[in-house]
Amino acid sequence: MQQPVVRVGEWLVTPSINQISRNGRQLTLEPRLIDLLVFFAQHSGEVLSRDELIDNVWKRSIVTNHVVTQSISELRKSLKDNDEDSPVYIATVPKRGYKLMVPVIWYSEEEGEEIMLSSPPPIPEAVPATDSPSHSLNIQNTATPPEQSPVKSKRFTTFWVWFFFLLSLGICVALVAFSSLDTRLPMSKSRILLNPRDIDINMVNKSCNSWSSPYQLSYAIGVGDLVATSLNTFSTFMVHDKINYNIDEPSSSGKTLSIAFVNQRQYRAQQCFMSIKLVDNADGSTMLDKRYVITNGNQLAIQNDLLESLSKALNQPWPQRMQETLQKILPHRGALLTNFYQAHDYLLHGDDKSLNRASELLGEIVQSSPEFTYARAEKALVDIVRHSQHPLDEKQLAALNTEIDNIVTLPELNNLSIIYQIKAVSALVKGKTDESYQAINTGIDLEMSWLNYVLLG
Repeated sequence: MQQPVVRVGEWLVTPSINQISRNGRQLTLEPRLIDLLVFFAQHSGEVLSRDELIDNVWKRSIVTNHVVTQSISELRKSLKDNDEDSPVYIATVPKRGYKLMVPVIWYSEEEGEEIMLSSPPPIPEAVPATDSPSHSLNIQNTATPPEQSPVKSKRFTTFWVWFFFLLSLGICVALVAFSSLDTRLPMSKSRILLNPRDIDINMVNKSCNSWSSPYQLSYAIGVGDLVATSLNTFSTFMVHDKINYNIDEPSSSGKTLSIAFVNQRQYRAQQCFMSIKLVDNADGSTMLDKRYVITNGNQLAIQNDLLESLSKALNQPWPQRMQETLQKILPHRGALLTNFYQAHDYLLHGDDKSLNRASELLGEIVQSSPEFTYARAEKALVDIVRHSQHPLDEKQLAALNTEIDNIVTLPELNNLSIIYQIKAVSALVKGKTDESYQAINTGIDLEMSWLNYVLLG
């Protein structure tokens, strides 16, 4: 069945062939633009919202408002047809939608066929658009161009196509040739000035023979974080924990502490060792080389031995305040240490899934070891961070606030940075930025950790 023909302003719209014509000039539009124009014509004088256009033009298709806006822009451009005196066909009504501004005339099927048959042939694209309408009536009587003109134009176009193709090919060959040459800049012979008080902590190898335990990896990350925080807080060394730092760049640190998991035969069996090596970057000498086999109960012993060995290698005695702090923030059972470090690692990731997993692990630790009060504080910190991202319900929030009030009064957690971390996040959730800023700066005075500086940011 022939679709009805409609005149929209100066344009005759023929939906069956996706064309609009005016003064002998015909334009072929995309079917979607024709459907859009016909829908505007069916609702002439009405303001149509984007949702109405999507429901009636983009049927059974999922589109965004941007697609509608782009289609309206293309339709306006086609209707204007580079005519500066062209009327406004589709107007934008702010916060409402769009409205067709020109008169609409619908024709019956018979009238549409007569108009299509009586319409003059299309004007060639090469004819300027400034020709007056009187000239368009005599187009059929104008002399046709010689038959050789299209041939010459085609040959001319073919020449330029081949010319640009060969030019592009030559450029590609030249680029490949230049890239194969050794054009690297000469390396500077001047050495980077190393700071002997700076230490980088790197993870060299995270597994043994393509096998790694998430518990061992979390333990290694936790040990590295503890070493960095302890040296930054209780010594004059400046430590950069780069275990999860994936950017390879020159470093001015005078020393490097490397953590790696290596596979080595011992007592006729292959075992996975955690290797820790401290190297002086000035002369490449090894200041510390330790290897540990991690078992289910020796995590605390390994950590204490490493801290003591670092104290001797760096000639850095640990102050009494550090010993007291470690007694408060670490569990007394080695088996809990790995789970605690894994929960802390999840906290540092910061995404929803990791925070939920951290809260679960810390809840299990608190349940199995109620005397480990620092784990309660860590869980409260995780939960308040979760609340800052996805608010808890009233019952959960009330329970969390009660737990926080109980934690901040515990004497064993007095003067620990985690109390001020909790206060900083809690104040930030309530919009008290000044109070949050003051709390986290107090926390930094007590502990120079990566998490404190993240919260400061």
